[in-house]
Amino acid sequence: MPLLGGIRPPIVVLCVLILALAGLTAKVLGPVRTTAAPEAVLASQRYFAEDGAIALRASIDERVADLERTAGALNAGRPAEPESILSDLGHTYQKWTGTTIVDLESGEVLAARGETIPLGWLDEDALVGTQALIPRMVRLETGDVRLMSMAVLDRAGSSQQLLIASSSLSVPPINLGPFRSMSVVAKDGEILATAGFEQAEALNSDQERQELAFLRKQMTHLADQAAVRTEQHPVRAKEPGSRGYPGVSGSLVGGEYNGRVATVGYASLASSDPEEKQSVAAGLGLTVVAMLPVVEQQDEGQDRWLLGLAAAGALVLLGLVAVTVLWSMLQLPLLRLFLESRRLARGDLHRPVSVPRRGEAHRIGIALERLRRRLNGEGEQLDAVRSGRVRLGARGPLVMTGVLLLLWCVPVGLLLNRTDGSVSVPTSMVNDQRERTDLIADRLRRALNEAQADLVSTSRLIGASDHASTVGTLEDVLAKHPRYQALYLVGPDGSVTARAGGEPHAWSTGEDLPLVRVSGKGGKVPVVQASAPLAEKEGSTLVGEVRVEFLNSLLARPGLGNARVVDSAGLTIAANHGFLAFEKLPSGTLVDLVRAAGVQVGAGPVENGLLIREGGGVTVAAAAPFTGGGVTADIGWTVISWQDAARFQITPYEREDRSVLAGMLGLAAAILCLGWLHLVVIRPLRALAASAENLADGDFRTVLYPRYQDEVGAVVRSLELLRQQAQARRHDQAHRPADTPSGAGTGER
Repeated sequence: MPLLGGIRPPIVVLCVLILALAGLTAKVLGPVRTTAAPEAVLASQRYFAEDGAIALRASIDERVADLERTAGALNAGRPAEPESILSDLGHTYQKWTGTTIVDLESGEVLAARGETIPLGWLDEDALVGTQALIPRMVRLETGDVRLMSMAVLDRAGSSQQLLIASSSLSVPPINLGPFRSMSVVAKDGEILATAGFEQAEALNSDQERQELAFLRKQMTHLADQAAVRTEQHPVRAKEPGSRGYPGVSGSLVGGEYNGRVATVGYASLASSDPEEKQSVAAGLGLTVVAMLPVVEQQDEGQDRWLLGLAAAGALVLLGLVAVTVLWSMLQLPLLRLFLESRRLARGDLHRPVSVPRRGEAHRIGIALERLRRRLNGEGEQLDAVRSGRVRLGARGPLVMTGVLLLLWCVPVGLLLNRTDGSVSVPTSMVNDQRERTDLIADRLRRALNEAQADLVSTSRLIGASDHASTVGTLEDVLAKHPRYQALYLVGPDGSVTARAGGEPHAWSTGEDLPLVRVSGKGGKVPVVQASAPLAEKEGSTLVGEVRVEFLNSLLARPGLGNARVVDSAGLTIAANHGFLAFEKLPSGTLVDLVRAAGVQVGAGPVENGLLIREGGGVTVAAAAPFTGGGVTADIGWTVISWQDAARFQITPYEREDRSVLAGMLGLAAAILCLGWLHLVVIRPLRALAASAENLADGDFRTVLYPRYQDEVGAVVRSLELLRQQAQARRHDQAHRPADTPSGAGTGER
């Protein structure tokens, strides 16, 4: 028989797959590989570092863009004194530690605000060539590092001037939570800024001071490793085909102290869309490193090995019974038919056919015996024998085998290692959900503040311009800022006097109304509007409608689950997944969480994290209200996020996933091998049984063609030889002379 044909290969493959699956089951259902910290915690630290890198990158890029935008507005506007320029700049944007205007011809400092900016770093490379006006990092005499941004003021009637703004490279002002620290690291691994470490003077014991010293050493050591790793190209640093953060990110595990191990997440600063928009911050070579000491995982007991071995042994036992069924009820009868048919085809007609007991093999055996008797000139008294046999079809063994394998697959896949609402979730996961939600809320608040500040800057450009100039300015600003979907100028009576972009929505004027508001209830999309009054046109207001898609993009962070921005009534304004405008939150518990987050505690509302156990599942949720400075500080919005804890890579859920995987693999092996048997053996065997019975009934005209080079095909070839012999015998009897004795044809129908 051919190597890959016949009944043997599917049964052999089934045996091999069962043994392989048993070995895999013993391994995957045994103890999960224990690491110093759960994979879920390491992934969460990576996500936290990515969020910090995004916040720092956005902050640096916004500072540079605001400075360039201000310089462009000053160059296009009326001449102004340097002192007045810096005063207006500081009033509009509170983001620079120091600003200076220098005359490029004489090198004289014309005006300065804030901290003193050293000018020793200014050279020819900073002003001309391919690296001209590129922001650069400068170390002050105090040891602090500042980012120097530059823009040229080139106004008619005056010499060229250089506007310099200094900003710190500090850790983004976000809530790090308990025990976490974060650092901004340069290319060479030098820590430029750090936050989260307690001061040694504030600690109460020598042990706490020793732990602080240990954590500082760990941060220095792991920051060096992170800086080396972020030197890789972002594409080569990821798995092929993987997506996610556009820069280089990952996690590291440090040393252990007092039962806690230092875990680190790192992320390089990268453009949000490197293919379309370059980032100034991404070219600085900075890396954000977030460190959190977590309780070290304990090794599991050997009882998990016993469970894995028991499951593997049960599979081997059931597999042995299943293979025995296939061997005894399919393979042996078919091989017996093959030998009997070949014997008859060779002319050995004296010995009766050994007829199998059941199924299609029984039918074929009866047909062979009838043909043997016909060719041997004997009678065909087999009706009683045929009617007395119980015909269990060839599909029966397949069904029995499938049931035996399902007896293992179903309990393992659906019942073993099942989790419920009592699963223990690491506290750090709840804290990370809360702190990342607070970070997202801070990003949204700052983005809306930036949008309103841009409108203030644009309103000064408009001033007393005519209608055509105003429309041109609005269109230019709209083209540079994708956050807006429409810009329009509203007069004292509420009418739109100039606009750019989409169709404007109604705007209500009034002194007590907020500068950033939301409207559009009853519509398909919420309308978020920011405004800036025009100083030179009393009663007029510049309004910008912020795209909801822009807010949605700020909420889209991996590992955060579902995230929404809701107003004070708990109605949805933006979300990272599909939503209906102003729809309610899907759970009353989430509504209560939003209300609790808005409760005044001490100086103001605080973010909240919660572990929800409902319906046999576990959900991690957090809510963070808008707090801080700017026009959106009292807007009443809250960012809420939640996700199913089953997404976390923690031991109970990993065990459940592995059990499901083992059950599915067993089911796939059964379907593969039994389907193979049905197509290659059972279906041809059923067709062969019908052909053999027709041949035994006297149909000698239908030629039998073997379709497969296997046992079934061999039986078909033997039947075809028997058909030819019977047809030749019948032909000889038809042409025999009339005086042939009558007893010679007793076997003819």
